[in-house]
Amino acid sequence: MPSVLQENLSSESPRIGFVSLGCPKALSDSESILTHLRAEGYETSKTYEGADLVIVNTCGFIDDAVKESLDAIGEALNANGRVIVTGCLGARKDGDANLIETVHPSVLAVTGPHATQEVMQAVHTHLPKPHDPFTDLVPPQGVRLTPKHYAYLKISEGCNHRCSFCIIPSMRGDLVSRPIHEVLREAENLAKAGVKELLVISQDTSAYGVDVKYRTGFVNGRAVKTRMHELVKELAQLGIWVRLHYVYPYPSVDDVIPLMNETFEGGGRVLPYLDVPFQHANSRILKLMKRPASSERNLDRIQAWRAACPDLTIRSTFIAGFPGETEAEFDELLDFLREAQLDRVGCFAYSPVEGASANALPDPVEDAVRQARQARFMQVQEAISRQRLAKKVGKTLKCLVDEVGPDGGVARSMADAPDIDGKVFIAKPDKPWKRFKVGDIVSVRIAESDAHDLWGTAA
Repeated sequence: MPSVLQENLSSESPRIGFVSLGCPKALSDSESILTHLRAEGYETSKTYEGADLVIVNTCGFIDDAVKESLDAIGEALNANGRVIVTGCLGARKDGDANLIETVHPSVLAVTGPHATQEVMQAVHTHLPKPHDPFTDLVPPQGVRLTPKHYAYLKISEGCNHRCSFCIIPSMRGDLVSRPIHEVLREAENLAKAGVKELLVISQDTSAYGVDVKYRTGFVNGRAVKTRMHELVKELAQLGIWVRLHYVYPYPSVDDVIPLMNETFEGGGRVLPYLDVPFQHANSRILKLMKRPASSERNLDRIQAWRAACPDLTIRSTFIAGFPGETEAEFDELLDFLREAQLDRVGCFAYSPVEGASANALPDPVEDAVRQARQARFMQVQEAISRQRLAKKVGKTLKCLVDEVGPDGGVARSMADAPDIDGKVFIAKPDKPWKRFKVGDIVSVRIAESDAHDLWGTAA
């Protein structure tokens, strides 16, 4: 779903409408652009008609995302007429021409992803910045599109891998790690602003610092290496939750697992949660995918992680029907799923992406077979998820409240990331001292479960 900033400051400064599409990394780019806009005194408009121009941050990874982005650009053009486009779709080509400019030739400007300065230059060209902007218009934590109690923290841009089904490196480039002092300063500002949960994101979180050879940075006068373990340990000491996404199963991740058993000063902790995109289990298919860590013994690693941290939640994504995948290889994937007993899983039927090298692989799987394998995969996983969630009935879990209504609240446990995992539905408290508000971390005694969600009462 697109994120549209809904806020007006006054009626005197130039106003910009903003639509953010795509993944959390794109959302982080949107927040960076909005922060710069606010710093220069621009306002934001909740309607296209009330804006002097519109910025659309696009996604261009799969066909459905391309269509959604092109439709959003068309809608903004029809309603406003003055549109600047940024994001991953901005890097897509239609032959030798830019895809967006081919479909929507009237857009004012097009940039690729992670292009805050280029977007600001386009804004300055088509809507000159206000005279003498007030610097205090921007809070220290910047402008956010997420609720106040959680935030995404992007630690790097780009990726060094060349997975055959993926075109992200061609749009976002190679890995560029943010300086560790810069990441931690942003995290500190977010914590001071009331954020209770940081979701660490990148294209490859495990590789943080590889591009700079894990060089030493300085944080509040202390030497700290630019490496995932050191970064995560520093973040955990902010007194809030830290959740790790897009972690490849490298041996270096093993060093982070023990941190998940600790509670740091102020109640902060590295949540016992890993988002690991395994994508497949068969070694031949993984090699065709050109996946990093394709030779790793992932079942052994999962068992070792759980031995070191029994409460660990593992979520992952997989692709069914990759070119050349045989029925036997798909059955091997299902066997992996049954043995790994992953907590949260998503599966995509393989979809060709323009520009991906996998398109040239022989023996493509028929669409009907791809869809059928995806359905079989999710049927197996649903049974696993149902069984694993049933084991939580009767337990008391710490949960972060996302919504409060007349019938109770909607929260997430340590095992649940926003938007992609399950929810914990909390019944309306029967005692005044059990009441809660959005952003509270409450203890919830679990009474019921299904294949995706939990129900309980405030303890």
